[in-house]
Amino acid sequence: EIIAYHEAGHAVARHMLPNVDALVKVSIIPRGRSLGANWYLPKERNIMTRQQILDKMCAALAGRAAEELTFGEISSGALDDLEKVTKMAYTMVSRYGLSESIGNISFHDSTGEYQQSFQKPYSEYMGKAIDQEVQRIVEETYQRAKELLQEEKGSLRNVAELLKEKEIIQKKDVENVFTKQTV
Repeated sequence: EIIAYHEAGHAVARHMLPNVDALVKVSIIPRGRSLGANWYLPKERNIMTRQQILDKMCAALAGRAAEELTFGEISSGALDDLEKVTKMAYTMVSRYGLSESIGNISFHDSTGEYQQSFQKPYSEYMGKAIDQEVQRIVEETYQRAKELLQEEKGSLRNVAELLKEKEIIQKKDVENVFTKQTV
């Protein structure tokens, strides 16, 4: 049941968020290390805006948010999601200069000069500021995922129930959940 709600959280968020890759199918059948999965069709993008990255992070955190909203606690099932989101946030802040508090600074080293040095290209103070900004972004994005799913609690429940019944659902199944609620 936890896996169904976790995967349903991702699916509902992907349906609601404008800047995420299109959902293809959702499964709660374990495969390898994964206990469930959402498959999606990536858009070809050479660049991404700050909002596009934040929407992707929100969709990734929606599985954990669904667990918390439904069961009142979280599980270790979001490990892969958390790793991806943390990397995205650090990339936003320290590579792409997409943080208001850190500013238009990139510590990306396309030349390889920093790799030959034993020092980071920023101070201890800046390192702490980057860490704090990443933590703030991830926490705000998680809260956004919870708010989105709270507003769509009925859809979340219906998608999770459908997953428990069928084990694999397609994009059209998720869309039908939303269509039936608006009729």
